Amino acid sequence: MSKTPEPPITDPASPYASPNSRKLHEAAERALDHYLLPAAIVATPYTPNALFMANPHADTESLLTNACGSLASASVMLGNFAGMLEGSNRHTLLGIAQVVMLGELAVNKALDLVVPTE
Repeated sequence: MSKTPEPPITDPASPYASPNSRKLHEAAERALDHYLLPAAIVATPYTPNALFMANPHADTESLLTNACGSLASASVMLGNFAGMLEGSNRHTLLGIAQVVMLGELAVNKALDLVVPTE
């Protein structure tokens, strides 16, 4: 009587059906790491773009006043645009407008606490 050979014991949770699939998986991991975790980007410290920088000599009061005006303008623009929309898009835009208004309130409060410069 001949016995049927037992199939090899494999881990049912293993994603590797064969040695080739392991090599494919390793190659895919290397490719993903190359594109999603480039060492140069991770190792490079952030430097702001010099094209759009606040004047380093500007005083705090001037910066806060400018920020307050920008936020007030953004709030008006968002409100006007929200008036042209309906449904969930309108609600989303009004939510963004509310966040901008809260930022404006915070900047106004900070402006109230700044000691005026001569």
